[in-house]
Amino acid sequence: MNSRDKFLREQKVLRLATIGKNKTPHIVPVWYMYSSKKIYIGTNTKTQKAKNVQKNKRVSFCIDVGVNAPNIYGVMGQGNASLILENSKVKRIGKKILLRYFDTIENKSAKELLDDTDCIIEIIPEKWSIWNY
Repeated sequence: MNSRDKFLREQKVLRLATIGKNKTPHIVPVWYMYSSKKIYIGTNTKTQKAKNVQKNKRVSFCIDVGVNAPNIYGVMGQGNASLILENSKVKRIGKKILLRYFDTIENKSAKELLDDTDCIIEIIPEKWSIWNY
């Protein structure tokens, strides 16, 4: 596994940029999972990010750490996003994402988040930028 993929599997917060109304960027921090060279984000179809992806599949994202050298590392990318809406697939992927943040899916907050998740944003990255200082 290369250093980029290892970093993406280890980190916990991704900043997702979608294109909103009037072509205005909409940037939000999200929990995510990186698997098979794709990024998965659990959400609800009522969120702005999901609505934006339905209208425009182009997205950008950034994951980075550190403020002092030599511990600064980041990955930025662009790609195409789509919504997974099939309930069984949404719940299966949603559980995997939440288990990155909770010890068990039985946690009250994890259950509430999973119940509210009715879609998964799937990103297929096309362009990567990596920095390390």
